[in-house]
Amino acid sequence: MINRIAVAVVVILIGWAYMATKPPPPKICGSINGPPVTSPRVKLGDGRHLAYREFGFPKEEARYKIIVVHGFANSKDTHLPVSQELIYDLGIYFLYFDRAGYGESDPYPSRSVKSEAYDIEELADKLQIGKKFYIIGMSIGAYPVWGCLKYIPHRLLGAALVVPFVNYWWPSFPVNLSREAFQMLPQSDQWTFRVAHHTPWLFYWWMTQNWFPSLSFTNTEMFPPDDVEILKSLSENPNPGQEKITQQGEYESLYRDIIAGFGKWEFGPTEIRNPFPENDGSFHIWQGLKDRMIPYTLNRYISQKLPWIHYHELPEGGHFFIFKNNQCESIIRALILT
Repeated sequence: MINRIAVAVVVILIGWAYMATKPPPPKICGSINGPPVTSPRVKLGDGRHLAYREFGFPKEEARYKIIVVHGFANSKDTHLPVSQELIYDLGIYFLYFDRAGYGESDPYPSRSVKSEAYDIEELADKLQIGKKFYIIGMSIGAYPVWGCLKYIPHRLLGAALVVPFVNYWWPSFPVNLSREAFQMLPQSDQWTFRVAHHTPWLFYWWMTQNWFPSLSFTNTEMFPPDDVEILKSLSENPNPGQEKITQQGEYESLYRDIIAGFGKWEFGPTEIRNPFPENDGSFHIWQGLKDRMIPYTLNRYISQKLPWIHYHELPEGGHFFIFKNNQCESIIRALILT
């Protein structure tokens, strides 16, 4: 009798553990009981859809075409504070899109650094923006740009990474430097990124359990005063469509984003060759020294190893300085006019 009870308890525990690690099915846009499709989308070769938003100068007449890659918990509806004067003086067309699983873009279980790069290439082709384009990636939106530099460098006229995320397990990186930067993070973030990298199958459970804290991003105390002011301003004038960011499921948008970014890469940034050997384009990294989410030491190291990178450090910059008009326009000008 006791043995039967013990077996029953073990079976129950195994079942509970399985269910706790199994994410719910996504609520795919346009499906039965799923959110409606309200944005223009393109259909990719594998059948998935990417939602997008065009902004600025008319595509057919634009001199500069820039694809913007949004960051964590954001979407194609993010708004960069670029003046109409700059847009029309230079003739700039912006293409924003929801990355896989975000907003109204279909989820992709095999999402990776490589797949994000090829999504961008196919999006550009479907919308016929030309053989080459500029690209900007913000925060964790940097890993798709690193993917573009690795897998489709021939499609780029220029690239910019703004407060770019770092993977603490990048190949070819000095272990001591990565460890030192990793230890600068709050303990909760360290554990979250460890789980994402080493045991991604446990990540849903980790992000939904209540025993230990996971991410510190929602704690405003970790942000410098400049960031707090920017966040306050953004909250008072929110982007439209905020409610759509995770509407297909937090696992398909936020959690898969972290797993892809902090997973195992086929390359490290320092292994990338100069995509503009003839000086017919430029690559920029913008880093805030007061950014408490992204340790600057690894991005500084990358720029030292790759002297063709234009590296910009802002002594007073935090994580959100791109949402200041003057600094955003400086980033745009440097990208397309350097």
